[in-house]
Amino acid sequence: MKDVVALVTGASRGVGRGIALALLEEGAVVHVTGRTRFEAGSERIGSLQSLEAEAAELPGTLVIHQCDHRDDADTEAVAAAIRTGGQLDILVNNAWPGYERMEEDGAFTWPRPFWEQPVWRWEAMIGTALRAAFITSRALAPMMVAARSGLIVNISFWAAQTYEGNAIYGIAKAGADKMAADFAHDLRSSNVAAVSLYPGLVRTEAVMQNAQYFDLSNSESPAFIGHVIAALWRDPERMQKSGRVLIAADLARDYDIADIGGYRPVPLRLEDFTPKN
Repeated sequence: MKDVVALVTGASRGVGRGIALALLEEGAVVHVTGRTRFEAGSERIGSLQSLEAEAAELPGTLVIHQCDHRDDADTEAVAAAIRTGGQLDILVNNAWPGYERMEEDGAFTWPRPFWEQPVWRWEAMIGTALRAAFITSRALAPMMVAARSGLIVNISFWAAQTYEGNAIYGIAKAGADKMAADFAHDLRSSNVAAVSLYPGLVRTEAVMQNAQYFDLSNSESPAFIGHVIAALWRDPERMQKSGRVLIAADLARDYDIADIGGYRPVPLRLEDFTPKN
């Protein structure tokens, strides 16, 4: 993928970091955004600096953009820098501040009913994450349209289709799915694909910090979904998948991709999230 240019938003940690590293491993030029430039002083593991150090051994080229997607001007500045380069093949809309501050003043507020949810959580998941996906796509889709080639991936999850403990979370992920579907409609005549892609349980920094609360037996490395995205890009039939919700582990089976150590994650299904009577 040495001639492929990608942008992964929210790549200083978590799924976005894994996607960026996977694409770099495959030789792509990978632009990334993130708020945290240096890990020192940050409350969370992961930074653009540590990503840069990890990427140094990989064959691809990393281009870092410190960006706070709460500010449209920051997002537009990143898009302007990429337009200057004249090429963008893959856009991964991953930026997601929605898991921050699950506990406030000693109380775990995530599972509270919608009328008890803090308004900041709406702003994080929808005012920042969902809005950033739209603003970034809006700014960069014309490049893909002009090139008559491209792939937009919205990272989403099963909360779009079933209750996953938090109403705002479900609304945001349903929005990401609908956005991909409608983008696909508008882009189809330009040969640009747009999909919504669901990971499984990913061994992110936050998950591993709380590993005692998770069954990791069917989990995925953060890079797994990135290799799936690379294979989707190489798929000559990817336009047939445009507009759809796709499961990373399903695609991995289709493309014969294994995770670290040869493990092949079992795809999650809607019934896995449906309470059993």
